[in-house]
Amino acid sequence: MKIALYPGTFDPITKGHLDIIERASHLFDKVIVTVAVNSSKTPMFTTEERMELIRSAVKEIKLKNVSVDAFSGLLVNFARKKKASALIRGLRAVSDFEYEFQMALMNRKQAPTITTVFLMPHEKYTYLNSSIIREVSRLGGDVKDLVPTAVQKLLDQKLKTR
Repeated sequence: MKIALYPGTFDPITKGHLDIIERASHLFDKVIVTVAVNSSKTPMFTTEERMELIRSAVKEIKLKNVSVDAFSGLLVNFARKKKASALIRGLRAVSDFEYEFQMALMNRKQAPTITTVFLMPHEKYTYLNSSIIREVSRLGGDVKDLVPTAVQKLLDQKLKTR
């Protein structure tokens, strides 16, 4: 069975992320979307909220071979634990490439049997990232076409309480 991890903070998950997840689900027997837990960051959504938002979004688009988990520490160690042979990384623009290339090479150095696979989202999502979603939402902008329904609802709830 070919297993791939798709790591990220997903704070929150966007339709660009979902596009990558769907593409990966056609290439691998199992895709594990892995929410990175990073104590140096202060995300808008808790780890549990992010995991539940991803589960809800994956269920909404009916992907049966996708699961969700969380990890902290070295990604390749988590990949080994999950018996993954690939790491999925999304590339939106050329500006993403240098950082992702460096990470892929370091991951290869740490775990030569785990391959990084770069996927591009649909071009309508190439400008999209979680930071933009959070900022536009905070400022009262409309992001409903860019995020899953559950994300929009939770964004609305969180921003009303601030």
